[in-house]
Amino acid sequence: MVRDQIAARGVKDERVLRVMRELPRHLFVPPRWQAQAYTDKPLPIGEEQTISQPYIVALMTELLRPQPGDVVLEVGTGSGYQAAVLSRLARQVYTIEIVPPLAQDAARRLQSLGYSNVQVKTGDGYLGWPEHAPFDGIIVTAAPPEIPPALLAQLKRGGRMVVPVGKSGRTQQLMVLEKSKTSDQIVGRNVIPVRFVPMVEKPVTSDK
Repeated sequence: MVRDQIAARGVKDERVLRVMRELPRHLFVPPRWQAQAYTDKPLPIGEEQTISQPYIVALMTELLRPQPGDVVLEVGTGSGYQAAVLSRLARQVYTIEIVPPLAQDAARRLQSLGYSNVQVKTGDGYLGWPEHAPFDGIIVTAAPPEIPPALLAQLKRGGRMVVPVGKSGRTQQLMVLEKSKTSDQIVGRNVIPVRFVPMVEKPVTSDK
């Protein structure tokens, strides 16, 4: 998987490649899909969500450039695979999932597999996780139509965000955003066209 699907397509960070070799991806997909766990394609994980293909996970991780002392926020826990990858490269990972069954399953899975530096929360990713901000890095694994302002605000100066941006059903752009070390100015660039599931926002309801 790593040599033919990831390294061959240009991912060069040896730390990322090592983690992708060592991580048991089949444990993060439902039993019926485990035979295809190491193919380079997204797979269903239930609740109309998917686990991203290995190449995209590796590419987004490489673009984020997590360092051993970093605190990273992930939006869109899914089955917990991307969080597990990040946990091997950063000091602490906070990950938010809006679908309660997925968040609960991922939390149990990560705990049982020994990823003790990952904390999972059920919540609205558009709001981020302000209690633990600012973050050295933020990675978003579902596509918002526009970049959520709360996430930009919670990115540390000098930090990076990797996020697919665009409307559902259309080709989106995988973007890297960098915040200045001395101000809140953001510089962004497009990397490749992608297709992600839409980033869901919790609807606002009135109390009656």
